[in-house]
Amino acid sequence: MRMEGGSVRRALLVVAGVVTAVMVNATAIAQSPPGVPTRQPPAPFLGSVPVGTATAEPLTLTVLDAINRALEHNLGVLLSDDAKGRAAGARWKALGGLLPNIGGRLSETRQIVDLAAYGFPLPEGIPPIVGPFNLFDARVYITQPIVDLRAINDMRAEQHNVAAAAHTYRGARELVVLVAANAYLQALAAAARADSARAQSQTAQALYDQATNLRQSGVVAGIDVLRAEVQLNTQRQKVTATRNESEKAKLQLARVIGLPPGQTFTLVSELPQVPVPDVTFENALEQAYRSRPDYLAALEHVKAAESARAAAVGDMLPSVHVNADYGELVAPGNSHSTFAVVGAVNIPIFQGGKRGKLIEADADLRSRRAEAEDLKAAIYYDVKTAFMDLQATGEQLQVATRAREVAGTALTQARDRFAAGVTSNIEVIQAQEAVSLANEQYINALYLYNVDKAVLARDLGDAEQAVRRYLGGPR
Repeated sequence: MRMEGGSVRRALLVVAGVVTAVMVNATAIAQSPPGVPTRQPPAPFLGSVPVGTATAEPLTLTVLDAINRALEHNLGVLLSDDAKGRAAGARWKALGGLLPNIGGRLSETRQIVDLAAYGFPLPEGIPPIVGPFNLFDARVYITQPIVDLRAINDMRAEQHNVAAAAHTYRGARELVVLVAANAYLQALAAAARADSARAQSQTAQALYDQATNLRQSGVVAGIDVLRAEVQLNTQRQKVTATRNESEKAKLQLARVIGLPPGQTFTLVSELPQVPVPDVTFENALEQAYRSRPDYLAALEHVKAAESARAAAVGDMLPSVHVNADYGELVAPGNSHSTFAVVGAVNIPIFQGGKRGKLIEADADLRSRRAEAEDLKAAIYYDVKTAFMDLQATGEQLQVATRAREVAGTALTQARDRFAAGVTSNIEVIQAQEAVSLANEQYINALYLYNVDKAVLARDLGDAEQAVRRYLGGPR
């Protein structure tokens, strides 16, 4: 796959423009070009559960295809979905403390009863031993809490935990959007480097042929041919290295999105043009506080901790329960329905261990509140830093773009002077190295500029829906 600079730029712009909110604890950069600092996402988000078998025909993947596959098969999303299920299960367990418990029991007993042992006064001549006889009992039991503040607040706490798990799941999906998009972007950038290296190798070959011809004509010395040969070998080695890096980047992409091992695929370099969100710092910060799933999850954890504390207090207060049973007693020659209804008020008098639960709940509540406040402050600094970085890297990209143009012009002029015998090919080789360096700086600057745009977009809290808006697909 050959990709010109304009195609790389469009690919980078598209990915950076569509990726938004993810969790604050990671920036999803699976790999990054030399010299670009990274923060790795959590390990599960770099893996997946591969589905299907590899086909002989290569797949053609767009960035939207990669994102959709990652949302279905990425390990981080699957684990987060399981965590959401566990939270729902915990809520049902807590709800059990408020629902009636109904059970049934069937029993048959054969027994002998000593009435005198139970204190029954028996008239003269009546034997104290009764039996043996059979007794059959079919009975339904029900227990229903009427007022139980501990159970009520336990259920409320788990409801907030379920809401927090849902926000965390959405944050995981948005992190996967950024991981998959960045992996796709890295593969495109690596392919661009490989193309650049091949172009430089072709230039080196042309310079070597030119030096050989000029040497045969007696225009240049033999040392110029040797220098050109060394430069050609260096560029060939670079072609091999960049080709390997390009293949590794594609392997990393396949790992993230769950392609079956051994599946070959090609990337689409021509991607739709996506506008960069035009938003002020104040509006971006407001949107982040309103939409960031990690911040919303932190607020739900605070509410859950408040309910857990209320449950610890309620555990030391009276509770009201009703117990009842109804059934049929069948004895030899006799059968009768019986029932019992018992209303009970349970009053804790002294339970020192429950005071410890309240102390723990207070500490947990303070921790949750502190975490939420810290995250709120982190969001402010994230958004502020992203705005500043975006401005700086934008200027860096302008400089790198101009430097690449100048380096290309300098190489053309150096080759002309070498062909005219005005200078040696030292100047040509230096100019070629300058072109190679300028191309690398341009790719890195373009990548870093768009990563900063992606980081700013991440803080807005709408990654997955932004992908749908700009790249299509169900919302």
